[in-house]
Amino acid sequence: MSFSADDHRHMQRALELAARGLGYVEPNPMVGCVIVRDGQVVGEGWHRRFGDLHAEAEALKVAGEQARGATLYVTLEPCCHHGKQPPCADAVIAAGVARVVAAMRDPFPAVAGGGFERLRQAGVQVEVGLCEDESRQLLAPFTKLVTTGRPWVIAKWAMTLDGKLATGAGDSRWISCPASREVAHRLRARVDAILVGSRTARLDDPLLTTRLPDGEAPPRVATRIVLDSTASLSLTSKLVATIHQAPVMVVAGPQATPAAIAQLTSAGCEVLQLDAPSHEQRIEQLLAELGKRRMTNLLVEGGSSVLGAFFDIGQVDEVHAFIAPIVAGGATAPSPVGGSGVSKMAEALRLQGLQQRIIEGDLYCSGRIARTHCS
Repeated sequence: MSFSADDHRHMQRALELAARGLGYVEPNPMVGCVIVRDGQVVGEGWHRRFGDLHAEAEALKVAGEQARGATLYVTLEPCCHHGKQPPCADAVIAAGVARVVAAMRDPFPAVAGGGFERLRQAGVQVEVGLCEDESRQLLAPFTKLVTTGRPWVIAKWAMTLDGKLATGAGDSRWISCPASREVAHRLRARVDAILVGSRTARLDDPLLTTRLPDGEAPPRVATRIVLDSTASLSLTSKLVATIHQAPVMVVAGPQATPAAIAQLTSAGCEVLQLDAPSHEQRIEQLLAELGKRRMTNLLVEGGSSVLGAFFDIGQVDEVHAFIAPIVAGGATAPSPVGGSGVSKMAEALRLQGLQQRIIEGDLYCSGRIARTHCS
């Protein structure tokens, strides 16, 4: 199918609009829409927040009567089912739009081509596939959730130039600079949950909350998750002390005692006791549970053994690493990713879509694992 330069320009604008919903719309997809009539943009919209108007409905509201006979560019197939909002396909038809250009088919089973079919049956010209790769990249977390029932997993760490997550004594404050930490907090601000292991919770006593400059409110308040087989999280920890600021979930194993679970529950924590015998199997169970709760993005912050376990079972989708120009040394100092690892360098995971920038001397690298769920 051939698309014009104007078609590409308008779809790129729709993708820009869609990205504004990051952190606000999940578990819904980020969607952008542009309506053009006689070469002029007459309406724009994007899904701004979960439960609010969909992108098409917002753009049609702006366009009004000028939508009749127009072309509507949208980054995802218009929905054809009733959710928190009525079907967008019906709204497009009612507005008299003549042509719909969509980037991709909706992977959500309740739509999955049904929106396109409804439009075509009403006589609307439908063309699909413009900027599809870009849309799939944008919607990869949504696509993983609706097709696998699991959240998109983001691994994040800060390390020294010689690859240390902390000193041999366990100290890690601070490896990265304040500006890098602000970037990390913005990453926290858009995810549904932040996860660490029990050792990190004990040694670092982290808050795992989102702190943005000038009192800026984060798009989301993430649930703080601790992998803690024996449910031994201290009742005097900062996590428990700040339970009123953000939820805390302690993921326990079968060996956790009822007394330990009761103590944490009484303090306001949710204790999720999983019955799988191994650490890795319980992570698999946890991911399935988070998917049932429609959590779209999970940020794994460590420590080394936890990150290694996620990598070993192939459940990391995206990586964010901050590399500071400092050297810590120490044969016993941990590296960011423990676990079993690979046996041959040729088997090492590779990032695609790599982005790199310098932040006040730190090197910030981010990208997705090459075998992405959006391919």
